[in-house]
Amino acid sequence: MALLDEISPLDGRYSSKVEEMSQFCSEGALINKRILIEIKWLIYLIDKVKLKALRTDHKLAVKHLELILNNFDNIEAQHLKNIEQTICHDVKSVEYYIKNKLAGEQDLQHLIPFIHFACTSEDINNLSYAILTKGIRDQIVEPHLEKLINKLRGFAHDYASHPMLSHTHGQIATPSTVGKEFANFVIRLKKAKEAINKVAIMAKFNGAVGNYNAHITAYPNLNWRKLNKQFVESFGIEFSEYSTQIEAHDYLAELSHAMIRANNILIDLCRDIWIYMAFGYFHERLIEQEVGSSTMPHKVNPIQFENAEGNLGVANSLFDHFANKLPISRLQRDLSDSTVLRNLGVAFAHTLLAHKSIEKGLERLEINDKAISIDLSKHWEILAEAIQTVMRSEGIREAYEKLKSFSRGKEINRKLLQQFIEESELSDAAKQKLVKLTPCSYLGLAEELAKEC
Repeated sequence: MALLDEISPLDGRYSSKVEEMSQFCSEGALINKRILIEIKWLIYLIDKVKLKALRTDHKLAVKHLELILNNFDNIEAQHLKNIEQTICHDVKSVEYYIKNKLAGEQDLQHLIPFIHFACTSEDINNLSYAILTKGIRDQIVEPHLEKLINKLRGFAHDYASHPMLSHTHGQIATPSTVGKEFANFVIRLKKAKEAINKVAIMAKFNGAVGNYNAHITAYPNLNWRKLNKQFVESFGIEFSEYSTQIEAHDYLAELSHAMIRANNILIDLCRDIWIYMAFGYFHERLIEQEVGSSTMPHKVNPIQFENAEGNLGVANSLFDHFANKLPISRLQRDLSDSTVLRNLGVAFAHTLLAHKSIEKGLERLEINDKAISIDLSKHWEILAEAIQTVMRSEGIREAYEKLKSFSRGKEINRKLLQQFIEESELSDAAKQKLVKLTPCSYLGLAEELAKEC
């Protein structure tokens, strides 16, 4: 099978899980966008710039150019790749491909010199990557993050009032609720998603070194700055006015950092759920046909969250390299960014894999109320914080030290705690309030906060 021969697991083992990425990340997708931009630029020169040399039957020219674009498929892409193999230039091969398509059209011969007019390869490439990156963000990353946020919000609301023992520094601590702990991730991911969506996707289209040199030499009376800006913006991309031969890639660094932050939040989520499953607080709904361990029949492993953590780590390693490498280019241009840019989709695909694993894990996740309640009932010492704080509020000195001496390193139960309260210097009203307090009721505003996320 071909899938067993693939070098990358994205194209082999995980191909079915990331197949929607191919429309943005494949070689075919990149070629398709180069064709799109070259043809749209030629149509733009005919339709908007209205160059005299391009005066023609507008409808005939546009119809034929759009036909080239609409009929471009894998077979046509292979014809283009054959040209590339001969001339050893990926973008120039696009120009030659379109030229060949127009060669047999007698009424359109005058268009041929204007294919790739005043463009450098990077004008075509950087706009192609910008369009593809915007597609990945808007059509893949954003909806999957929103799906995760909504799922986590559902847990936050459903379990807003379910008490749970907290663990700070790995040690038992002041209680929270299951819902409030999910709410924390909801708020963090919302902010991370907003940061990703705010990144302005940029592209340049200003010639060999960013100064419109060729444009001005050929047609000095045209406002190329305005014309090229409008062309780039027609694709929903923000125009990068100042550049060398390449767009500086600062937006890709910004987007990479934003992706790292979102992915780190999800790693944090995966690890917390993993630990809660180890505590027995959470468990996965059993699937009869599935096997957990190859030797221990009883086991149900948290593999979805482990898989997600691993893929997020791979993605972040790549995003980190993108952020550190891509904004750096020697003088006006070096080609070291080219091979790196071809791996943008790899990072996003590993992120998508992680999103889907977390989605699947959350679909199966169930809360073990019994285990959580048993754990809470064992640890009355967590109320020491509440008692010493009320003592402070009544002006009792060394309240902390008194509770420290009473509770640290000792097994405290309800009876001992109530005895301490009764024998303390607290007012009768405070005593009555505190003796009613339990580990399950000492929740502050956790429920309210969980319901508001």
